[in-house]
Amino acid sequence: MNDLKMKMDKTVEKLKSDFSKIRTGRAHTGLLDHLMVDYYGTITPLSQMANITLGDNTTINVQPYDKSQTTVIEKVIRDSDLGLNPAVNGDLIRVPMPPLTEERRKDLIKVVKSEGENSKIAIRNIRRDGNDELKKQLKEKLISEDDEKRDQSKIQLLTDDYIKTIDSLIAAKEKDLMAI
Repeated sequence: MNDLKMKMDKTVEKLKSDFSKIRTGRAHTGLLDHLMVDYYGTITPLSQMANITLGDNTTINVQPYDKSQTTVIEKVIRDSDLGLNPAVNGDLIRVPMPPLTEERRKDLIKVVKSEGENSKIAIRNIRRDGNDELKKQLKEKLISEDDEKRDQSKIQLLTDDYIKTIDSLIAAKEKDLMAI
């Protein structure tokens, strides 16, 4: 049970991480966390190459540690799937957050629902694996049929709790996206 709970926790944490990358019109430094930069032949996370701070509610400032990498970092941000248009100001890269259009908000909500559904599928797969393990233990006479039924209902309750958690995360992100 603890193993299943741990796997389900990881699934929810991954969903939260994925949701943090979906922008809501407000700037936050986590938006650039997944970007990787080719640093002299080594793929390096942007967060290890630059100081990333908030300039204001709608601007992220990126200050590269190695000034020679400013244009490379700017190109990575521009070419990312985030739809951002960074501007270089000396050694500082300013990344303004463009306002979200209604159409873009609806597209992002579709992405949120899709990510949420993928997480629900992962939770159900974890439930299936747990139930398969119970059947295996029953077959090997390690547990009784009563134990199997009781544990299956515990696994189902655990699954239902995590599905509700995912649904609430989806609803919160949708509300956040639709807020102007």
